[in-house]
Amino acid sequence: MRGPARRVRAVEAAFRLLARLRGAPALHPDGLTCAAELRVMDGGERWDVPWLDTPGRYEATVRLSRAAGLPRRLPDGLGLAVRVEQADGPGNVLDLLLTSSGRGRLTRHLPLPRADALGGPYSSLLSYRIAGRPSVLAAFPRRPRRAREARDAPVHGDPASLSRALSAGPLVFDLCAEATDDRRWREFAVLTVHTPLPVRPTESADFDIYAHEARDFTPGPALSAIRRAAYRGSRAGRRFGR
Repeated sequence: MRGPARRVRAVEAAFRLLARLRGAPALHPDGLTCAAELRVMDGGERWDVPWLDTPGRYEATVRLSRAAGLPRRLPDGLGLAVRVEQADGPGNVLDLLLTSSGRGRLTRHLPLPRADALGGPYSSLLSYRIAGRPSVLAAFPRRPRRAREARDAPVHGDPASLSRALSAGPLVFDLCAEATDDRRWREFAVLTVHTPLPVRPTESADFDIYAHEARDFTPGPALSAIRRAAYRGSRAGRRFGR
């Protein structure tokens, strides 16, 4: 056990140092935080998950960001962090962390650098446990009509570009999970991102998928110790730099 424990401590220390140096999250240092709404769909077939089997609307907070903070015209790993208020009852929040990826059965598990925030899907990469069944989550952006009519209208993932896009209208994502039988995508909600909030680009809401989960809708066990260590280190480094 010494080897795994040593690796966990090393990851936590590395993320703490990087966050301290940046004065921001270790990854996704700059982002745009927005108010949003998440609408759970009535898809007919049950999920056996309380919040997914009850159609309704939830207030949400979203942070869109670039993983490495590269210049905006360069491809970067793009992040979509979502906090759903009261998804599991009053006072409880649910966090989702998704990364730009492919949509195929293999590429949905792989991060994919992208220059356009609306140019392709975002994925949880690793499986969730939905009513005990493994399932990857994904968000598919809808290209606004104004952009479809233009020949070249990328929405770069930096805060300034995202703010300009939102000034023309909301950004909409279809949230899906893998179907159990054939791994095709099955939609469960629509996320509408509408208003930038007065939050500094380097600030984050401390999204944590392990601290903020819902009944029968939890992150899977893969790499959980490493990911928890990364979250702890990033939070500790930011607090030290304040």
